[in-house]
Amino acid sequence: MIQQKQLYKEAMNVLKATSRTFFIPITFLEKEMKTTVATAYLCMRAIDEIEDHEDISVEEKARMLNKTADLLENLPFNEEVYLAEIADYANILPEVSLRLADWLSLCPDAIRTRVAASTAEMARGMAKWALKGWVCKTKEDLDDYTYYVAGLVGVMLSDIWKTFADIDTDRDLAIGFGRGLQAVNILRNQDEDAERGVCFVPEGWTRDDLFAYANDNLTKAEAYNQQLSKRSIKMFCKIPLALAHKTLATMEKGHEKLTRAEVEATVAALDEETK
Repeated sequence: MIQQKQLYKEAMNVLKATSRTFFIPITFLEKEMKTTVATAYLCMRAIDEIEDHEDISVEEKARMLNKTADLLENLPFNEEVYLAEIADYANILPEVSLRLADWLSLCPDAIRTRVAASTAEMARGMAKWALKGWVCKTKEDLDDYTYYVAGLVGVMLSDIWKTFADIDTDRDLAIGFGRGLQAVNILRNQDEDAERGVCFVPEGWTRDDLFAYANDNLTKAEAYNQQLSKRSIKMFCKIPLALAHKTLATMEKGHEKLTRAEVEATVAALDEETK
């Protein structure tokens, strides 16, 4: 394994290259929580890249995701077996996926098992939905899909806040936090998803219904944020929530997404507000 200090630097570089939007709020966290959230995100992004890859069949995605879940549920993580499982696609998968073992090793001992378990549960859910072709026919389907790909993130964050800051949060509100952010992404990518045969909009639903679903879950996210007493954690959660609200408003006006300037202005305003 690479020396921890160097590995941390590389992890943050991969994080920034993978998700600049996520990188912004994470900078508000203290060192141990920053490391934990960053590595947890990278672990989940590693499997997400497998699920999303356009050049891998759904059967192969499901196989790799389920095998990865097996490995995550039986720590210490066997990097050799993992790399062998994804070997046929090593030339097309991104660095964040190839280095899953590194991200897990960097995760603090106190929370590593929980992060691995959450990532394993997400991987199994992704495998299930890959085989279903990512088509939601009912609200229950949509709830199930958004739980696995985003609600679990909220649950995992709550575990981190409890472990390192002794903050208790409501599990259903944590799931709503993740679901609300994912619903905004679904709205933003609706046309693109349709072009590739993917549909997360339940049968009979209009786009307005999907907006209502997003807003309902973002209301839960607001309640979740009210349970956070530590400024750094509150900032971490308030930034994506504020950006989600603004993105919804932008889409309702017929625009696709926020500009970089709007994102930066939102972050600056929140930073000043919570001082």
